[in-house]
Amino acid sequence: MQELSKSQKARHAIRTFKILADALTLQGAYKPSGKVGEKLADALKQLSPEIYGSMTDGRIVELKGLEYVIDRMPKGIENCSRVILTAQEDFQDTSFEMIVPHKRRRASYAVSEKELCFVITTGKSEIYDILTHITFLNIEAQKIFQQVCNRVEGISPEWSELELVATSEDNIDGEKLEQAIWNLSIILGRTYKETRETYEYLEQSRLENGANSGLFRIVYGIGKRVLDEQEAGANELTVYFTPSLHEMINHQKYASQWAESLKEHLYEKNFQQRPLHIISANMHSMRNIIYGPGALGTSEEKISTDLYDMIRGLRDLDEEIVSYAENHGFSFFEDTSGSTIDINIIDLTQLEESKLHPDLNINFNLLKEKGPVLIVIDYAFGTQAFDIMDELLSPGQVNGDDVVFTIESISIMGKAGVLPGKKGDIMLATAHVMEGTANNYIVDNDLKKEDFSDQVDVYVGPMLTVLGTSLQNRDVLGRFHSSSWRAIGLEMEGGHYQRAISGAIIQGHIPVGMKTRYAYYASDNPMISGQTLASGPMGDEGIVPTYMISKVILEKITNYDDVEKERPTPEHPS
Repeated sequence: MQELSKSQKARHAIRTFKILADALTLQGAYKPSGKVGEKLADALKQLSPEIYGSMTDGRIVELKGLEYVIDRMPKGIENCSRVILTAQEDFQDTSFEMIVPHKRRRASYAVSEKELCFVITTGKSEIYDILTHITFLNIEAQKIFQQVCNRVEGISPEWSELELVATSEDNIDGEKLEQAIWNLSIILGRTYKETRETYEYLEQSRLENGANSGLFRIVYGIGKRVLDEQEAGANELTVYFTPSLHEMINHQKYASQWAESLKEHLYEKNFQQRPLHIISANMHSMRNIIYGPGALGTSEEKISTDLYDMIRGLRDLDEEIVSYAENHGFSFFEDTSGSTIDINIIDLTQLEESKLHPDLNINFNLLKEKGPVLIVIDYAFGTQAFDIMDELLSPGQVNGDDVVFTIESISIMGKAGVLPGKKGDIMLATAHVMEGTANNYIVDNDLKKEDFSDQVDVYVGPMLTVLGTSLQNRDVLGRFHSSSWRAIGLEMEGGHYQRAISGAIIQGHIPVGMKTRYAYYASDNPMISGQTLASGPMGDEGIVPTYMISKVILEKITNYDDVEKERPTPEHPS
């Protein structure tokens, strides 16, 4: 029998993890340390995602992966023996504490010290993400257990020392802190320096925003859970899926509520006859590039003649920018549906030409003639992108009346992993290849390489739409890049957006020639050690690519096309 290649084995592992995760939502519950949990762990180990580094090495605990997971899971996850995934629950009128992770927009509630409830509002991608992180934490917990208990004399003295530090309410510093970190490094199988770096990273986050419990308590918590499981099976970590969660999946409940409330808001603002331009992006770049100079002018700050230097000067001026913007056509629409997707609405007819940065090329004759409005929606998460775009592009009803909005363009500005380049590069999609399915979509991208300056490297080609950032393997990515697929990057939402756009064209909701624009800035390169998402955020190096994409999209919207193209709308069958 022919032996599978590394990339084939990894793709099989991804498929296995997905099938098991889907089955568990139907089954209703599973134990991460039980048989099904072990199968999930085996699939994750075989996949060996780049973001989890040395997870497969049983001798050492993976610290960068731990930082990544703790940033994206609620504080206290290390103490839980019951985790519940559910659809919307009425927690607002309870005493349960709502917890939002530091780097992931997801709501969870601490029902007790040992029980956490995740409210799933963004679909399957969120479920895969949570299960992947729980599986990783359980793998690392088993390593800690083996390290502190694999002795003839029983529990190691290092564990007893850790227990004293983790359960104490007193802060330690100086020599005692150094001794505690050294002791912890022995348990983790890492060097003192590596342990100290992770301690300091998590400690800064703990002190600044209370996002985690600190490295000592986290390691003690996940290790003690496994110790308790060995003493009594009743303490075994169990993950539950409620019936309401299964009913919600694939039914777009939250997306429907989100789109309905947005359409009502747009109708109230009399935008139903105005050309709308949908932009999926962050909540600051389009706002700052349009209103930043005006805000700086009112605060008597110096305005740099270089656009990107001007952007750097906007740090800590959010309130001033919003205050200025609200008097010049800007409004913020907060999501209340649970979809966690807020919206910036920008009426471009309210702009003052003298208050724009000179580097922006905007045709004010077009603004007067057409009256375009920008609908900037916050980033979706994975499969949620299909749900919200599908609902947004469908005709709506307001006060019982049918309302059809005029959508003139759809622009997607995302962050993605680049395969041939480095952090800070830009990728333009020619197609979206859906990982694990036969669904592939050609993109008629209105953005071209020549639209961008040579300050940033720009790559053009197919983008791989993946199941999750935590389920990526170097061999699989290398195969997609070096084979005839010639993929230039990976992301989580583009293919789902394109699926919704294609469906809307077929249904006649938008014209065939709808202007679509896909541009991604590289937040990481998962093929290169030290450049994965676990290595940390982009920081200042992300300013130029992010705002360059914003600038190009804005200028495309606010200038006439060189050649007006006919855009026929497909007829509905009678």
